[in-house]
Amino acid sequence: MKSALASLWYVSDIGTVGLMSEFYRHLRSAPIKAEALRQAQLAMIAGRVRTEGGQLFGTGERGVPLPPQLAKLPSETFSHPYYWASFTLIGTPW
Repeated sequence: MKSALASLWYVSDIGTVGLMSEFYRHLRSAPIKAEALRQAQLAMIAGRVRTEGGQLFGTGERGVPLPPQLAKLPSETFSHPYYWASFTLIGTPW
């Protein structure tokens, strides 16, 4: 079934990297795309998605190196709605 994950307004690049990484991590175990998005958003709200030392950390065990233009940004958590609230699933949630 086809669906798309889209942002309803402008969001930061680094926040999008965090959300998408977390979404795909949860998509491996969640049978429904909408649930994977919800789990990713909850992880961001709880502060479990963050950048530190040029790496992205999420609910996975290891950090992921960020692209050079994002790695130089200061450490950050993504609990503020600015980073995750604009995303919605369009199409089928399965």
